[in-house]
Amino acid sequence: MSDKNNSVGEKTTPMPWVITCGDEGVQINHGRRLAFVGAGLRLEGFSKALAALRKTLASYGSDLDTKLRLAANEENAYVKTVFNLNDFDETNASMQQHAEAMADREGMLYVGILPFADPLELKHEIKGHMVRPKGIHIANKICLSIAGGETTYNLGRYLISADWVGLADPKLAKQVLEAQIKFYESLSGKTLPIIIEEEGDLAEELIEKNKAVLVKLGLYQPTS
Repeated sequence: MSDKNNSVGEKTTPMPWVITCGDEGVQINHGRRLAFVGAGLRLEGFSKALAALRKTLASYGSDLDTKLRLAANEENAYVKTVFNLNDFDETNASMQQHAEAMADREGMLYVGILPFADPLELKHEIKGHMVRPKGIHIANKICLSIAGGETTYNLGRYLISADWVGLADPKLAKQVLEAQIKFYESLSGKTLPIIIEEEGDLAEELIEKNKAVLVKLGLYQPTS
């Protein structure tokens, strides 16, 4: 599980950001998770969303590490589907190949693949693994992060980064978010409730912008 900060001696250094799939089994033990289905592979609009995400992270200040990492993960149902692959052995190999190529193309650091095993130290300061049962998806809701990535891990939910939508074209936000929601609901075979994670390090102004976009798109309704 990622923390907001990592203390080393008297200095406090920020967690590095890593883009992963929103699969509920992905757990990042060191790093701050920003989730896109399939880690963004063949997700239409991902490059533009990435540009908006970088603008958002730049608000943290030039002294912080805003270099994005990218992690693949084992047994990725989205990659198996969009690449029309035969099994998860083939999917694991294909996702690593395509994720590494995309990371290079998009100026990100490829860290490796998250396994069904004990937490693994990957490249570029990222550590994590898969924790759901193999072959089973057990999430019963979708969580949209809007405040700077995942701060609390929850096995019961798919994760989608909406931290960037306040600085993006609303049409792009709708396209990218709805495509991911549609896929996760197809895995579950039903409509899933949507919640937001609004605790994080982003400036309050940006958090409110992100929330306002979600409300406008009809993806989130405040309870009060």
